[in-house]
Amino acid sequence: MKLFSWIKSRIGHKISHFSWSSIKETFREHGLALVVIIVGWEIIEDVIFPAIFALLGNYVHPAFFTGIPVAWIVCLHWFMVPLLWGWWIKIKKSDKIVNHECCSEEEFDKNV
Repeated sequence: MKLFSWIKSRIGHKISHFSWSSIKETFREHGLALVVIIVGWEIIEDVIFPAIFALLGNYVHPAFFTGIPVAWIVCLHWFMVPLLWGWWIKIKKSDKIVNHECCSEEEFDKNV
């Protein structure tokens, strides 16, 4: 039974990160960094990878040209954004919560 209760507590902990208050707190604390990671990965996936495949297809072997549409079809956001986010949090190593001067917490909650 201890194993079951441990699994239940771990799953509960993971699911608690998906609560609306937890998501708002994450955006309040790390909003710009998260947006940069998501948009940056989108640029890498939709521009850089096809360019690399085009260069490889031109200079190495024409079979690499098939990677261009594959780079646009296969989505790696589900894997890379959490990986990059975890890497950013490890590098940042700050427990400081950013309080924005533009609005109070009640105004932020009302607008979000």
